Amino acid sequence: MDELIIKHICQETFHKAPAMIDSCSVGLANYVFIVSIDGCMYSVRCNTERNAYQDTIRLLKKLADIGISVPHVLYNGTFEQYEYVILTYIEGEELWAVYDQLTEEDKKGLAKEIIQIQRKVSLNLSEEIEGWSWLAFIHETLDEARLLVQKNGYFDAEKVNRVESQIPILQDYFERVEATPYLDDVTTKNLLIKDGHISGIIDVDSIGMGDVLTFAALTYVALLNMEYDTDYVYFILDEMNITDLQRKAFCFYTLMYCVYFMGERGTQYNDRVVEVNQRIIDRLNMIYDQLWNEWMSL
Repeated sequence: MDELIIKHICQETFHKAPAMIDSCSVGLANYVFIVSIDGCMYSVRCNTERNAYQDTIRLLKKLADIGISVPHVLYNGTFEQYEYVILTYIEGEELWAVYDQLTEEDKKGLAKEIIQIQRKVSLNLSEEIEGWSWLAFIHETLDEARLLVQKNGYFDAEKVNRVESQIPILQDYFERVEATPYLDDVTTKNLLIKDGHISGIIDVDSIGMGDVLTFAALTYVALLNMEYDTDYVYFILDEMNITDLQRKAFCFYTLMYCVYFMGERGTQYNDRVVEVNQRIIDRLNMIYDQLWNEWMSL
């Protein structure tokens, strides 16, 4: 995306050109930039989809109203083929960027903080989704993973089929999952850390509905993929005081997200292709085998 477009948007909204424009590598569906105007930092997000930020604006207000630290919307509009939203800037680094600097006590503290946030969201927010079914979500996620794996050709679709074949073991559990709201994408990304604490949550485009364990499972797979320890996730599970059945569900979700990670490799989103090479392929296959062994041991 041409930075001249960001300059024009800033000129139109702030009546000043930015002194600095920094393109961020986060987000697959959005173009994200950090700009500096009169010494203040702002986040500018752009998307080519019509009404791309309608839900984002609504959800950010809902989260702010219940005391969650999220960016505030300053401006939104359209320019050429882009929808844009300008947000306040929250200081901090995403979890993935600081994880290897965190102590065990830091990770325990962050686990407590994120579960407090998730409980606040579950207790205070509500979303209406017509025809909602958690079991359908499981099938849809695996179906999409299979299609991507088959399209890109870097992994064996049989791995997806094998995960899907395990659904009957937990079908009763999945059918009992209620439509509970939670933040489903606060994993190693979108979670800002400053001085060992959560400073804010960014890139909120939707709210998950269903089993909050999935955010922990997604974080687990992301940490394995970055070859980091998974202590933070175990502290999260301890904080949630999960049952043996929930631990089994958590393990299933890790396999589900592992094959989804496989499907994403080589997929193009906007003008970015998700990196793939032999080392990445070997690592994800190894992670899959590890997770399958964990699943079979429960």
